Amino acid sequence: MSVEHASMRNIDRYARGDTDIAADELWALEAHLEACGLCRDRLSASVMAEGPAVAALVVTVWSGLEPHLAAAVPHQRRRPAWLSRWVTPAMMPWLGMAVSVTLIALLLDVVGTGPGDVSFVLLLAPVLPVLGVAASWSHGLDPAYELTASVPRAGLYLVLRRTASVLAVVVPALLVSGWVTGVMAAQWLLPCLAFTSATLALGGIVGVTRAAIGLVGVWAAVIVAPTLAASRTAVALQTAGLPVWALILALGIGIVVARRGAYSVLGAHR
Repeated sequence: MSVEHASMRNIDRYARGDTDIAADELWALEAHLEACGLCRDRLSASVMAEGPAVAALVVTVWSGLEPHLAAAVPHQRRRPAWLSRWVTPAMMPWLGMAVSVTLIALLLDVVGTGPGDVSFVLLLAPVLPVLGVAASWSHGLDPAYELTASVPRAGLYLVLRRTASVLAVVVPALLVSGWVTGVMAAQWLLPCLAFTSATLALGGIVGVTRAAIGLVGVWAAVIVAPTLAASRTAVALQTAGLPVWALILALGIGIVVARRGAYSVLGAHR
């Protein structure tokens, strides 16, 4: 399949720093440059021709930094490019914690230490992915959050990719735990996905981290505490509550899609 490259006219304008480039053209050009090595080479050559002062400044700065960088990290292993696009370093400990909590909940269910017929796996399943999603989109945990929010591929595309990374780790752990404890998959999977979509939907308004903290607090107060006090599984976690979770999931997805532009601004990192 042939690849349509950027025109030299647009590359030259970009290299000169022209301010009259339309926003959609600028976005498309930057997105293409991110994935096309040939056009990046053409841009580099254009910068040398169209902006010699800028090129000279870059060469001067790089010549001064290169010896220090080489001495500071002589054997640093680079993370695979595909992994960097899907998972941030800040996400790893949170994902590990989510899996660890799942295993602890499984252990408590297996040994039967829970009150009555309450399943800890069922109680924790909806909120476990939320922790990873909040960690992947929080300026407090990601030192490069401003840069991340400003790149062409930021926004809903990046949010969904990071969310998928979290679910790819948490859902298999919950699947195994549910199978071992005999919990029907739909009982934990629908609340899990519904809570995740609700976090993203609310996150477009108040920030993903704030949304995650708020929803986890509501879940603890409205579902977890009464369930443990009554020693009985709440109706929301029984099969009768599945249609409601399906509706919440659909509404959350609809809001995320409708407000997809909200995830391109720094406020979503709050």
